[in-house]
Amino acid sequence: MLENPSLQAIDFHHLPVLADAVLKATADLPFGEFDSGLFIDATLGGGGHSRLILEAYPQLRLIGLDQDPVACRAAKQHLEPFRDRVEIVTGNFSDFSIDEPVLMVLADLGLSSPQLDIPERGFSFRNDGPLDMRMNQVEGEPVSELIQRLNEHELADIIYKFGEERLSRRIARRIKQDLKNNGAYSGTIDLAYSIAGCYPPKMRKGRTHPATRTFQALRIAVNNEMFALEKLLINSPKWLVKEGLFCVISFHSLEDRLVKHSFLNDDRLERVTRKPIIASRSEVANNPRSRSAKLRIARRRD
Repeated sequence: MLENPSLQAIDFHHLPVLADAVLKATADLPFGEFDSGLFIDATLGGGGHSRLILEAYPQLRLIGLDQDPVACRAAKQHLEPFRDRVEIVTGNFSDFSIDEPVLMVLADLGLSSPQLDIPERGFSFRNDGPLDMRMNQVEGEPVSELIQRLNEHELADIIYKFGEERLSRRIARRIKQDLKNNGAYSGTIDLAYSIAGCYPPKMRKGRTHPATRTFQALRIAVNNEMFALEKLLINSPKWLVKEGLFCVISFHSLEDRLVKHSFLNDDRLERVTRKPIIASRSEVANNPRSRSAKLRIARRRD
């Protein structure tokens, strides 16, 4: 378990994106004959979305899932006022199952600000940190081991598939050469600098850093994120009661396409949103990370 004071739960604050749109969607929750109801927050984080929903609906109970133990400790603190209405489970939503009827499943697939801003997590190259990127830092394989284990072609395939990076082969070749020559990268900034060097000088200056897509790909691979999302999209509809809501907030095109096609092709679901809901200008101004957020909503058919 992480002991660094900068990683303690008290510092884990979650500013929920598209919160107004999520709350607006809950107006259609199918309470029906249910005096109370259960909703699942599959990506609890610091509990931002869940707190708003629990405040709005005193008859609702929550099961909150998160594979990040730091986030779970934070959510426990932030949701303490709701006491026995809240159950928090540390684990990946791909491993979750339940037999009790569920009124809503919510999944916010983005990284929380503390995960990005705390260098020790290794998600960002804005501040130097270890090459980790695991959601749960006591399980699995960090990025430093992944890039050592994969050969050049396997690494290039991951960078192209999960990062949609056109220069994937050049970047993979550079990474493997650096590892061969130097043994290991010193941290996230060192890796980002090497990736940026694969770009022509004119392409290195823009709003998006040249290493962004590669870092996204490595994070997705380390946490097996697309496989987990596929399982959530398959399993969630069977948990929902008739007219139950399935809300998913995605942050990049790979996730959004998968959610869109699942909602469109799953006979158990009816789309509530034909096009994704995106953040308003005022929300983006207050929370720049909401810029890429897309909310899609589906309803369980009879």
